[in-house]
This record gives sequence, structure tokens and C-alpha cells, in this order.
Amino acid sequence: MKFRRFSSVFGTFHSSLFSSLALGSVGVIIFCGYWFFCRSTDIPAAKIPPLPQDESIQIYFNHDRAVEFTEPYRHKTRRGSDLAAQIILAIASAQLQIDIAVQELQLPNIAQALAARAQAGVKVRVILEHNYSRPSSELTVAEVDGLTAREREHYQEFQKLVDIDGNGTLTPAEINQRDALVILRNAQIPILDDTADGSKGSGLMHHKFMVVDRHRVLVTSANWTMSDVYGDLSHPDSEGNQNNLVQLESSEIAAAFANEFDLMWGNGTANNPSSQFKIRKPARTPVVVLVGNTRVWVQFSPTSKQQAWDDSSNGSIGKFLSSSMQQVDLALFVFSEPALASILQTQSQRGIQVRGVIDREFAYRDYSSGLTLMGVTCQANQSLQPLTTIGVPTLPTGDLLHHKFAIIDRRTVITGSHNWSNAANYHNDETLLVIQDNPTVAAHFDREFDRLYEHAIMGIPERLKHKVC
Repeated sequence: MKFRRFSSVFGTFHSSLFSSLALGSVGVIIFCGYWFFCRSTDIPAAKIPPLPQDESIQIYFNHDRAVEFTEPYRHKTRRGSDLAAQIILAIASAQLQIDIAVQELQLPNIAQALAARAQAGVKVRVILEHNYSRPSSELTVAEVDGLTAREREHYQEFQKLVDIDGNGTLTPAEINQRDALVILRNAQIPILDDTADGSKGSGLMHHKFMVVDRHRVLVTSANWTMSDVYGDLSHPDSEGNQNNLVQLESSEIAAAFANEFDLMWGNGTANNPSSQFKIRKPARTPVVVLVGNTRVWVQFSPTSKQQAWDDSSNGSIGKFLSSSMQQVDLALFVFSEPALASILQTQSQRGIQVRGVIDREFAYRDYSSGLTLMGVTCQANQSLQPLTTIGVPTLPTGDLLHHKFAIIDRRTVITGSHNWSNAANYHNDETLLVIQDNPTVAAHFDREFDRLYEHAIMGIPERLKHKVC
């Protein structure tokens, strides 16, 4: 399969903005570059009743239409659950120990909560991805000048967050109050990154989990940042990338995550072979335990390429997809695993309904498996029909679909930090979480999927079809 890049073809359209009126409650839709549509100003949807929560497995979404909250930094009241507030509640409950492995921690309210528990005598340990383990306030002028465009945008967002008085200068007082990593350091909270094993940190430490007192686990699809939880300060309409949080009450699940954390932490010092990241970790099989009355499957990446694909995290996803009897719904940030696309095509041919939304930044790239499902192929003897139920969501400018979930037969949920990609399978530290046969939990993901799917744009835009192959 080959799908050409289109940046040069559509560059002339990128500066043009065309507005049109949307149907229903979406409000004004803006054509915001290339073929993507973004919701710029939403008419608030009517509030809907909250769903019941499972006693041991609780689910939260930062765009849940059943609840609302006021953001602590922009002071904006909007629909959704405050994912950071859920994390802070769990932190505040800690009596003995908090272990966190998250790619990026930028939010000062979370850092302040961790500092408070550390000062109260709770043992706090934090693992970050090496690209995000240094306080941004320490970058020199020369380092800032050398940033890529994407890194510069990230740095500018950081500056807006920390610059409380808005005068363009970061004072020591502002840094101590708003630079999350400085807050942790001032509280003497130990931090490691994925170079602690003596490597250069190839691949990503992509986990997003917290273990509290070895009985409570929080797993998010979100990095703990403004853009993933609340929204970009540079985009007034942004309300945060679409993300979820799962909280599990189980000492057995906590033990599995604690073991993963301890492998990476080692003895807690840098450049020490006792720290094991990525493929240096020993081969492990999935952990399957009962949480309440629900079977929960936990698997950590990466998997060695010497092992069978079926034994990898992507292989496990494939097994669950193959078990579907009626319906599979997908909400994915990155989907670039051809074997999983093939399984979904086979299930569709068997009469199983397959629907999906893929983030617009990745859906049409030449390596996207979403293209395969949409019928884009250069194989001469391709006989499978394209799925007309795969598309991209309409989101506020600046926001991304950052979920990594699937719902099978409205009963089983696949989620975690694990994107459906080769990199997640073989190179990154990742969490795959499968909550089996629990319609109460699945109903929360059903509602989130339906929200995203309701105004999604299906298939390949007409103007792109002639560019295939």
C-alpha cells in the first residue's frame, strides 16, 4: 500500500478559511487547512445524565457532556471531567507511597499536590520521558533559538502557563509556583528518566500511570499537560485533546504496575544497569486478574521482535478484535499496524460492524492503516470493500483525538497508553489495558465514541482520491 504525501498539493489551501453552518449543536464549522474541519465555536450541547460507575473501575473523560468544571488556569467553565482533579484526589488519598510513570508532567496543580504529600512523609517517585525531564525554565537563549518549530510551540505554551502576570518575563517566584518540575525538585522528589539505564533513551517512555499505596492505579491516555487535559493557551477555543482516565481499585493490578515501575526505577540512580527500560526489560506475559467481578488484562510493551507477534501487545489487541461477534468501535490517535487493519477487514467481511475515528493529523498519512480500511490500496488484486464507517472527528482548533481505545460488542474495552503502531509494540514503554465483559464500563466508552462519531467526516475526501498510488 502506498499513499502519497499531500503537503505540496494542498499548501495553497492552507491559508484559506471557509466557514459554513453546521447542523445540530456543533455550531460554526471552520475549514482550517487541507481537508480538515475543526469546530471553532460550539453551541453547548444539552447536559445529559451521568452514567453509573463500576465500584472498582471508574472512568472519566475530559469532554464528558454529563458534567462540567472550571479550569484552574484559564478559569473557563466547560463540559467535561477535570482529569487533573481526579489525579489530585488520588494523590491526596496517599498515606504511604506514590509511584508515577508519565511521559510528560507539566501541570503545576499536580506537582503541588505531590509536593504536599511528600512534605507529609509520603514516599513519592517519578519517572519521565527524557525529552521532558528537564525544567523548561532552565533553557538558555541559545537552546531556545535552536528549537524546532514544534518544540518552540511547546516552549511558548510553557511560557504562557508560567508567566502569571503576563509581562513576558519569568520571575523566580513564577517559576517556583508554575514550573512543575521545579516544584518537584524543590520538594526533593526524586525523578528518573529513560536514560537512567545508561542508554540515550531510544524509543519513548510513553507510560501514563500512577500507583497509590499499592492498591489504587490510575491509567490515562493523557500526558499530564495543559494541551492533553485542559487546552492550549494559544488557542482560546481549545478544550484539550480528547483523553480518558481509568481508576482501578485492586492490589493485584497495583502489584503488576508496581513491578513495571520498579523494573524501570532500579536502584533510583542515573547510569545504573539496575534500571531496565524498553527492550532491556525481561519478557513478560499479560497479567489477568479479577477486579471486583471483572477480568482485567494488563500487558506492558515493548515486546522483542524475537517473540511471536501473537504474544505482543498488538497481537493481544488482534485476539480481542477477532473475538468480536457484533460490533467494534475505534477511537485512535495513531493507527499504523497493517495486521490489525487486516483483522478488522476480515471481521467486517463476516458481517461485524466496524466503525472508527482516527485523529486527523494521522488518518491520511501514507503509513496510516486507517487508509487501508477506507479502501486506499495499490494492490492489483484487492477485493475487499472499503469501510464507509471510518473517518476523522471534528474538533476545536488545536485539539487532537488522543484516545487509544476500542469497544468490542459494547462489553469489552481496550485502552491505555498504547497506540496501535509498530513503535508502541517494539520500542516504547507502554501500557495496554483490557477491561473484559463489563457493560457498565463499556457504556462510558460507548458514549464517548458516539460523541466523536456523531459529526465525524467519513472516508477519503474526493479531491485526494486521484492522488492515491
